[in-house]
Amino acid sequence: MGSNEDKKMSFIGHLEELRHRLIVCVIAIAIGVAVACVFQEKLFNILMRPLTTAMGPGGKMIFTGLTEAFFVYLKTDLLAGAIFAMPVIMYEMWCFIAPGLYTKERRFILPLVLLSSVFFVGGVLFAYFIMLPFAFKYLLSFRSDVIQALPSMKEYFSLASILLLAFGLVFELPLVLTLLGRLGLVTPSFLGKNRKYAILLIFIAAAIITPTPDAVNQCLMAFPLMILYEVGILGVRIFGKKKKKVQP
Repeated sequence: MGSNEDKKMSFIGHLEELRHRLIVCVIAIAIGVAVACVFQEKLFNILMRPLTTAMGPGGKMIFTGLTEAFFVYLKTDLLAGAIFAMPVIMYEMWCFIAPGLYTKERRFILPLVLLSSVFFVGGVLFAYFIMLPFAFKYLLSFRSDVIQALPSMKEYFSLASILLLAFGLVFELPLVLTLLGRLGLVTPSFLGKNRKYAILLIFIAAAIITPTPDAVNQCLMAFPLMILYEVGILGVRIFGKKKKKVQP
């Protein structure tokens, strides 16, 4: 009975800790949103720059509903707030995982938070400066003398925000692999032997995530992921769980 009660309390304790960390994340995002509201218009202009640049001089977006512009600006604040709060979110996530790690492994929490934030921001910047311009250039190539592009704010924001967040998350691949290696779930040899299957899955993911069906944009997504996979193998080799030597 005592054992079951201890397990129940332990489970409830984990739920309480999760609730506390989620509250901290929500507060951090709310602060980020408050800061974003001050620079709302500038942030949206920065967000739409890949499209307006691809459209050329005079390129503009439209909104087709009376409340569309208001809600798009609000969503822009939420997106910026989430990105601003990412270091706090990463810290809370790793701290929630920390009790399952050994004491000597917990000293890596702050480096993991830093690296997680750097990889996420790196993915967002890659999408913004490389992926989005190429994608929009391709999509706008269907314009002609009788066909004019009139993208709406809502449509653009949905596409751009999904791509930015998707790239930010997939760039966490090396850290995910390293964590799995630290837990003993994968090894460098396992990842190396299954590299061909990983590459196949990477190209499938690239085909799903990228908004255009052409091979160039899909390769722009797949090649960085292949490099990140190799970085992940290196991370597992360095920080992965070591096999205990059997004493003769």
